[in-house]
Amino acid sequence: MKTTQEFEKIYSNYWEKLYVFAYKMTGDSNLSKNIIQDVFTNLWERRAEINIISIENFLFRAVKNHILKFYRQQKHNPSVLDETLEKLTEETSEYTSSAYAEFLTPLLEKLPEKRREILLMNKLQEMNIDQIAEELQLSKQTVKNQLSSALRQIRIELAQLSWLLLGLISGSFLLNVCLILS
Repeated sequence: MKTTQEFEKIYSNYWEKLYVFAYKMTGDSNLSKNIIQDVFTNLWERRAEINIISIENFLFRAVKNHILKFYRQQKHNPSVLDETLEKLTEETSEYTSSAYAEFLTPLLEKLPEKRREILLMNKLQEMNIDQIAEELQLSKQTVKNQLSSALRQIRIELAQLSWLLLGLISGSFLLNVCLILS
């Protein structure tokens, strides 16, 4: 993010999501708006020095940290802080689950239909092998084989992605080192 246009796009794409997130945590509209303003101001001021892989993760984490900082500075009643921390944990968990779902969807789409169905029944619906076999009218061994194949295929895809990510991170690191040394 180097230009004002890029910043404005990020601002317009994330302001409302961040506001809802902050408001759920604080229950205070003005406080939520101020926190989001601080996060975006900080992002703009530090844009040259920070390296962000996922802007969405960065923004949500920054909002969460600002809320925690606010409550610590205010020295609220410990029970209020504990309640807020609990809410933050729940909200962050929901957000993280959503982010994982977005990441895994393309991997799941590569699986054959029946294999994907079996995997989703097992992982999302928490059905065991016997239940899946009964519902799909398949043998238990077929369900085991399909589940094993699905997990193996996803592991292979993730391994390939991790090498790509490692290469991108290494390249970025080396580029930063070269820029610092020059």
